[in-house]
Formats: sequence, structure tokens, C-alpha cells
Amino acid sequence: MRRSLFLGSRRCFSTNSILVNKRSDGVCIITLNDAPRLNALTAAMGDTFNAVIDDLCSRGCQGVGAVVLTGSGGAFSAGGDLEFLRERAADTPLRNSIVMRRFYDRFLSLRRLPVPIIAAINGPAVGAGMCVALACDMRIANRSSKMGFTFTKLGLHPGMGATHFLSPVVGPQQASRLLFTGELITAERALSIGLISDISDGDCVDDAIALAQSMASSSSVAVRTCVRSLRMKQDEGLDRALTREADSQSQCYVTDDLRNGVEAIARKEKPVFAAPVGFQDPLL
Repeated sequence: MRRSLFLGSRRCFSTNSILVNKRSDGVCIITLNDAPRLNALTAAMGDTFNAVIDDLCSRGCQGVGAVVLTGSGGAFSAGGDLEFLRERAADTPLRNSIVMRRFYDRFLSLRRLPVPIIAAINGPAVGAGMCVALACDMRIANRSSKMGFTFTKLGLHPGMGATHFLSPVVGPQQASRLLFTGELITAERALSIGLISDISDGDCVDDAIALAQSMASSSSVAVRTCVRSLRMKQDEGLDRALTREADSQSQCYVTDDLRNGVEAIARKEKPVFAAPVGFQDPLL
């Protein structure tokens, strides 16, 4: 991959997994680009995504006043890649803890962008994919979109910052319900609990661009310092939360529940997990 994504006056760049369109109006559109797999998140996609963020940040986001993040085709992101999950089930807890933390960091690198980020949820946003949207400053969704943090339906502890970012956005009760049940919700319900800011009856990408244009036309210094102020508070404790999530996921990967959950999803069946185990958790 090229070391520089915006050489000369070129404003558009594409890779196999990420599309970048740096517009003249100060809006930069970043698109997750693996439509056949509903933009499932992979380590390779994460490496490219991180390189895009590095490139933008190395230039101080010159000419960029706001970023819109979306997915190609009819989905935002279906979450974790099933083959990646199978590989984790065959690995050791120690390695998985490290691998998962690095995986989170690839996509959560977007928090380093000094400008507002709007997630345009143009279709399903599930699991880790929804977490990437959650890490943006705000979210707009198409009315037909379905969203959810479906980790427990896979036999997996939530990751990608879900346990850190969700509760301040929707409140502790709604966060507990969404994370414990792994249920998918409609755009209408997402709006009612504050998970998204707006519903689009047309194309949410167009609406996100219009909102981004409004931000890009405001004072750059004022907006960027406001972004820094808000994220400084939001990101307190994030590092500890990501480490805890990675460790918890590493414990789940060695279980039969995880293997059953992944294979059931692959067969498009409802997973059946073992009966609840009895043990005394010293941390509770």
C-alpha cells in the first residue's frame, strides 16, 4: 500500500478494503469496502484503516473539517469476520488477549482524528461494526437499518470499547439490556434511546455529509478544540476498558459456547449454549 494516500492534488484514494474521498468542501468520506461480506472487520482491513488515519493525522487533517464513516453496499458492518473468530478459538488465551487488543486499536485509531466523525449507518451495524460506529462522535442511520451488540449471541464478551462507550450514550439500563441480550434493534428504537441522533428517510450518507459540511464551515480552531475537550472526558479509562475486554474475550474463545455460537451463525441458525455454570466470581 502507498505510504501517502493523498499525493499531490489527488483527493480520492481506494484500496481493496477502504475507500477515501477527500472532498473540496472540507468533508472526508471513509468507506469500509468489503460489500460481499457486509464489510466484516478483519485485521487486514484494520491495518489499512489505521494507515488512512495515520495519513490524515500526519497532515493535521489539512483541508478536512469533518469525517463521515460509512460502509459500501447495503451494510455499515456485519462485525467480526467468522474466520478470524475461528482462528481465535484455536489460539491460546494469552495470545488472544494481545491479538484482540491490537485488533481494537486498529479501528479505534479513528479517535485520533482531531475533527468530528459522523457514522452514516446505511444498513446493518452489528457487533464490532456497531462498536466502530459507537466510537464516532455521532451517528445517523437509514430507517431500515438494524443495530446491535450481538457478542453474547456468539458466546463472546463485548469488545471494541462497547463496555466503555455505550453506557454514557444510552444510560446504564439500556446499555445493560443491549449488551446482555445481544438483541438487534430498529433505527426508531435506537433514536428513542439516544444511540443515534437522526433517522434518514433517504440516504443517511447524504444527511451525514450535510451535517459534516455545517461543521466544516464553522471555525476550525473552535471545532477542533471542542472535539478535544469532549473526547478527553469520554476517553478517560478507555485504555483499562479495552484491556479488560481483550482479557475477557480471550477467556471466552476457549469455550464450547464460542465455537457453537460461531458455527450456528455461519449456518444461519439460532445458537444453543450450555446451561449456566455455577461458580463464585471473586470480582462480584
